Amino acid sequence: MSADSNKQDKDVQRDLEQNQNEYISTSGALDDEQRVKVLSPGALVAKRFFRNKLAMAGLIILVTMFSFSFIGGMLTPYGESQVFRKNDVILKDFAMMSENNDFLYTNAEGKDFPSIAGAKMILAVNNGETAFEAKDVTYSLIKEDENLYQVAQLSPVANVLTLKGKSSFTAEEESGAVSEAMKNAYEAAVAAGEDNFEAEGVSYYIVKNGKESAISIMDRTALASKKVFSAQGGTTLSYEFKLNAEKAFNDHASSFSADGNTYELEAGENTGFIRLDGEDYAIISAYAVRPVGSEALSLPFIRAVQESVLANEASMEYTADGGDSTHYKIETKGNEFKIRSEQMTQLNDDFASPNKAHFMGTDGNGMDVLTRLMYGGRISLMIGFVAIAIEILFGVVIGGIAGYFGKWIDTILMRVVDVVICIPAMPLYIIVGSIMDYYQIDPRIRIYLLCAILGLINWPPIARMVRGQILSFREQEFMTATEATGIRVSRRIFKHLIPNVIPNLIVIATMGLGEIIIMEATLSFLGIGVKFPYASWGNIINSVNDIFVMTNYWFVWIPAGFLILITVLGFNFVGDGLRDAFDPKMKR
Repeated sequence: MSADSNKQDKDVQRDLEQNQNEYISTSGALDDEQRVKVLSPGALVAKRFFRNKLAMAGLIILVTMFSFSFIGGMLTPYGESQVFRKNDVILKDFAMMSENNDFLYTNAEGKDFPSIAGAKMILAVNNGETAFEAKDVTYSLIKEDENLYQVAQLSPVANVLTLKGKSSFTAEEESGAVSEAMKNAYEAAVAAGEDNFEAEGVSYYIVKNGKESAISIMDRTALASKKVFSAQGGTTLSYEFKLNAEKAFNDHASSFSADGNTYELEAGENTGFIRLDGEDYAIISAYAVRPVGSEALSLPFIRAVQESVLANEASMEYTADGGDSTHYKIETKGNEFKIRSEQMTQLNDDFASPNKAHFMGTDGNGMDVLTRLMYGGRISLMIGFVAIAIEILFGVVIGGIAGYFGKWIDTILMRVVDVVICIPAMPLYIIVGSIMDYYQIDPRIRIYLLCAILGLINWPPIARMVRGQILSFREQEFMTATEATGIRVSRRIFKHLIPNVIPNLIVIATMGLGEIIIMEATLSFLGIGVKFPYASWGNIINSVNDIFVMTNYWFVWIPAGFLILITVLGFNFVGDGLRDAFDPKMKR
């Protein structure tokens, strides 16, 4: 004990000597130099806060994050949604080839064959019928081949009644008398069992109904064929050309005439090549070759494709008129053939590795990652501050009123708090996010709604804290004094009670900011938070949604995750430091 007592005496003596050395007054007057320095409560809190090394580290982190997000966004030369492009050679679809199994219609000059009539025609062909009606018009089918029909519109000209082998003709009023040539041609067609005949250069069609028959003029309206025609330079081929060309192709003829010209025909098994005056003019084929883009295909190219595909070749070499040779790859997909070629194409410069132009590379949309991180920080921090402001507003008002008035008002408001706490937050966020997706809410408005929802869900803990504090403060002497002096109730609450709660509110707000930022990042990662093209740290991580991108393009998602981590840590350090500064007893 004696040794300990001596040691304590020495410590006290040393402290006194240190204090004397710290300040030695040389003035004999009672002036400012002689006054005892007393710090205000705010200065004491600030002094304790700045002595806390962890709190200072958090403050430095937050200053850095704010500078990075708000000042960095102004200094970067790139825009938040600016997409960078590059030119690259890729294997791209150039043309498609497929077998045609549908009827294609060619209208006769000046005629119209509506689509509903085309559907009726297919039904008639499938049922083996030779006539059909569409829109009160009767059509007849003239079969040239299994895949080639002429469609003619019928105009009645006469009725025939046949009794005991003798036919009597009655002409329609508009058609005039029935000529002998037509009568003889009709008798011959009936005797031969045919349903059409020609007389005096006009084609007629017979519709039998028991002993009565109707004779109609056939007005050729359209040609229905499953063959595909491709013409040089996109020339429109006439009804007569297609009819005669297909007839010649089916007959394996070497030429045919149409529109006053004679054409040479080189007929193969599935494709025929037609020339006029020694020049390629058209191709008739069971296959259709279509361009993938807007560029029209030349007749020699179509021919080369058809010959290569039908020869089961996996690739082809085609030399254009200009002498440029291009290699094409032929791929089979179901019943279609893809003709692909390497083409110079402008692409998004996505997932570019860090380089001089983009220090942190580009993301999957070809946008600068560093710039997106800066703008994303603005939105994440803004959402945090707005949401926490809404929480404090609701929490202070409801908690303050409940704590001051007590009784039934307190009971009702605390039950409201209980109800809000019981709301499952995450399912609610998902439902609200889905509703906003359904109504395609503007991404900027969506950010404001997200702030409001986060604030309206998370205010109850603040209300409970404020209520508890006010319940203890309202019984103290200074509140009795305010009541005795007649200060109105609202002033007592918000002027004299709430300021005493502010230190706790500051600590809760600082700690809550980190939670809000994490929640925003979670919602954006799930695709129900901040939407493209606006950036937030959460939706930057969301762009890495498969294992390949996650393992190969680390520079896209690791920086965003790191920024979220250190920002939340910074808010927590500052919150802890403020709590210790406001309540120094916690360090004892």
